[in-house]
Amino acid sequence: MIFIAILIGCILGAIIGVNAPMISYTYSSYLAIAIIAALDSVFGGITSVIKKNFDLTIFVTGFFGNAILAILLTILGEKLNVDIYLAAIVVFVGRMFVNLAIIRRYYIDKWIEIFKKKKETANTTNQE
Repeated sequence: MIFIAILIGCILGAIIGVNAPMISYTYSSYLAIAIIAALDSVFGGITSVIKKNFDLTIFVTGFFGNAILAILLTILGEKLNVDIYLAAIVVFVGRMFVNLAIIRRYYIDKWIEIFKKKKETANTTNQE
């Protein structure tokens, strides 16, 4: 179910992105950090579905909370003339890689189980 929602969101985002006007350079850093924060939440949501502890309230609040926090860090960094948003990027991208590794490991283990079952059924069929 969650994968269908993600797929629909990606298709809608691609369609809207092709038809949307260009983002000005002034706002591009805010949008980039918000997208990275949102992607971190999406990968975290997929990981929690795999671990069977997904909570929609936590996902939605994390999705918007992470994006808003990242934008606020970017604004603060610009006011202080310090690239604070780089810290947010490092944290969010690091978490995305960890979540992606968990997701990858889960599906690799599933595929290995499927291949083992196919091999076992083929061996029992050949022995008869």
